Amino acid sequence: MHWIALQSLCEAPAGQTVSTQDEAAQRAALGWWALQFTPRVALLDEAVLLEVSGSERLFGGRAALLQQLLKPPLELMGWAQGATSLLALACLRTGVGQGSAPTPDALPLHTLSAAREHLATLSRLGCNHWGELRALPRGGVVRRFGAGLLDALDCAYGLKPEAHAWLVAPEAFEVKIELHALVEQAGALMFVAQRLLAQLQAWLQARQSGVLALQWTWFFDARRSHALGDAAASDGLLIRTAQATRDMSHLARLTAEQLARCTLATPVHSLRLQSIEVVPLPTASASLLIEERLLGDSLHQLIERLGARLGPQQVVWLQPQAEHRPEHMQSLEPAASFLQRTVEKKRAEKCSTRDAVPDAALYPTWLLERPLRLALQGSRPLYQGALQLLVGPQRLEVMGWAQIDAPAAALRDYFIALSPHAGLLWVYRERLPAGQASDLWFLHGIYA
Repeated sequence: MHWIALQSLCEAPAGQTVSTQDEAAQRAALGWWALQFTPRVALLDEAVLLEVSGSERLFGGRAALLQQLLKPPLELMGWAQGATSLLALACLRTGVGQGSAPTPDALPLHTLSAAREHLATLSRLGCNHWGELRALPRGGVVRRFGAGLLDALDCAYGLKPEAHAWLVAPEAFEVKIELHALVEQAGALMFVAQRLLAQLQAWLQARQSGVLALQWTWFFDARRSHALGDAAASDGLLIRTAQATRDMSHLARLTAEQLARCTLATPVHSLRLQSIEVVPLPTASASLLIEERLLGDSLHQLIERLGARLGPQQVVWLQPQAEHRPEHMQSLEPAASFLQRTVEKKRAEKCSTRDAVPDAALYPTWLLERPLRLALQGSRPLYQGALQLLVGPQRLEVMGWAQIDAPAAALRDYFIALSPHAGLLWVYRERLPAGQASDLWFLHGIYA
């Protein structure tokens, strides 16, 4: 067997100490992240212990596995390795054992957790190292210190099997961190929010899941709240994304945009992050082919970030409509809601304008909000010169199924025309009832 001990780095401002709750949360997050390398992960004292002998080959050997292990999302204070968990933990405490494990007999006794309460007595007996304790008569050690000390020593030497409670990622993520100082500006919460998002990423990797919704909750200082007469003890915001993600940079940007628009009623002393909606998101298989690396954000990430900054109703999406008249073929809809519905129902292919509209390739790039009536030279339309009709006519007839807020009928012949100065234009001739001699020509679109 081969064990690796990891210890996360918990930083605190100068002059302050890290709370036990923060240390436990950091250690649990590091353990969740380590579950992607081996299912045999245990939390023991201040360290995270991994038994990796069964998974080394899957990662290309011990050296390759160590290279990936030493790049976690949380910064490490130290690491060590050994043949047993207690040996790896002792090496971690002494700062040795990152290469080849040292001789167990030379390790100081304070690195063995079971011996810590007996250090003073053992020191008076002349026992300061593991080897010296092991050399004492076993019966006398058991009568004086109990069987637990020798059992732990035997486990450390590999003479007895070790028993650990293996770490399992919880069904839901919920972590609360106490701030080192009261925060009065919502934007200042992002420093702690980044730490919570790193822990969320480790949990998502352990669960092989992606998050669709998460809840931020901040807790107000009770003394300030009572002084201001504010009964609310907490407040927060809900972050949603259209596609399940483990990309913490995107979630951090959404959180920062939302926090920038929030105002704290009173100073905040704690911040909590909860997972609201999580779905399975297995890791994509690596390709053997050279693929292009896509730079920048995806479409749904761009829409969500703009919606968080400008408001959901300010970012709109052109939605195709079942209508023959070009001016009614599209409607504006909030992009976030449309994108969410598209993802859920998998309607992206069905919403293609070119599939729903015949001859869509002939339609212009820009459509005028209102058709512009053109002057005539005889029977020839004019727009910055006489127009030359190139393609057409494309006949459009809409009669009884027209919308209520639109004209009752549309009888048009569309043409692609060339203007001497304006380039390619999309014009139509309105077909008049019988008995009317003159034609009406309109400019409806421009080809860019």
